[in-house]
Amino acid sequence: MFSYIKGTLEYKGEDYIVIENGNIGYEIKTSGSVINRLTQMHEMVTVYTYLYVREDEMTLYGFLKKDELSVFELLIGISGVGPKAALSVLTALNVEELHMAVLSEDSKAISRANGIGSKTAQRIIIELKDKLKLEDIYGELPFESPDANVTDSDMDAVKEAAMALTSLGYSNAEALRAIKKVENYKEMNVEELLKAALKRI
Repeated sequence: MFSYIKGTLEYKGEDYIVIENGNIGYEIKTSGSVINRLTQMHEMVTVYTYLYVREDEMTLYGFLKKDELSVFELLIGISGVGPKAALSVLTALNVEELHMAVLSEDSKAISRANGIGSKTAQRIIIELKDKLKLEDIYGELPFESPDANVTDSDMDAVKEAAMALTSLGYSNAEALRAIKKVENYKEMNVEELLKAALKRI
């Protein structure tokens, strides 16, 4: 019903914001990370929204980026994960970190979210494993966009290097940031990429 709402930020609550558009204030539930990123009151913002409708509830949820909204929709499609739990996950982990946690099967990272136990974290990993692809992370990397020149082996090298870094005790976010800093990643095998990433942590 609502794809996005563009207006001025009028209020920030603990788990929601109010955006004014056309003299109407829209209350939009959102994650803590979104609230923290909105620092200027009365600034013009665009919020991508999802209208959650149940017999006794009609609530708007919104995010500053389309990929955040997409992941939110994936999360609430998982049995036992409602909007509140999905917001909790997206408060504890940003989209990149969640991708890495799912791909590396790091249930501990996901269970850091309030109200998310180990069983729910494992269910999230199982459900999202085939839906969150490593290619999605490539869009965040400061290299070329994925194209025909990016092979499965290139992606496998990045994935294996990231998993190796997390096994050494680094967080998913630290692993991803280190890999982002490596140039010519497509020309490296796992060992070379791992060594280069370690120098950048």
